[in-house]
Amino acid sequence: MTDKFSDYKYENAELNDSHGYLLPALKSILEKQITKGRIFELGCGNGAISNELTSMGFSVVGVDPSEQGISQANQRYPALELKLGSAYDNLAEIHGHFPIVVSLEVVEHVYFPRKYASTVFNLLEPGGTAIISTPYHGYIKNLALAITGKLDDHFTALWDGGHIKFWSEKTISILLDEIGFKNIHFRRAGRGGGVIAKSMIAIAKKPES
Repeated sequence: MTDKFSDYKYENAELNDSHGYLLPALKSILEKQITKGRIFELGCGNGAISNELTSMGFSVVGVDPSEQGISQANQRYPALELKLGSAYDNLAEIHGHFPIVVSLEVVEHVYFPRKYASTVFNLLEPGGTAIISTPYHGYIKNLALAITGKLDDHFTALWDGGHIKFWSEKTISILLDEIGFKNIHFRRAGRGGGVIAKSMIAIAKKPES
């Protein structure tokens, strides 16, 4: 996730199409939190989600490796604490620990997912919650993509810096379990949240000790 590998382009600092289904699901998950405390957003991009979280009453710190994204975020949301940073940095040492870490549509872009997951884990306070979204993959959805001839578009082969990992609930559960997360469960978002959902959201706990 260093900047030279960050090819995600931002047209502006507003919400995009994916936020239309990710944001309601995220808000529903966060509404179950007892207090409106601090959140770290890993991969904050253009700052649009961090701004929404702030409007919900959370205190947000965010990082992203995209110079363009952070520049747009700082111009549009100057009051927010959004900085250049990578999942390959020691973010806990730099920014401290948080009860919640949010990372939306990031893990499919990283070359070293175990390092990414370790960074999320280390950023959390004991007992903290990780909320990680990524495009959903399952047998029925993949079959539907194949039958309808949409696999080429879905696998983004011609997108410089596009998706390089394609996660299922099984594989991302294995990743998070390896790192030490517990109580891993999922919520799907987009297209009604069923077997052809657009994204899945993993919710996982760091043990208390």
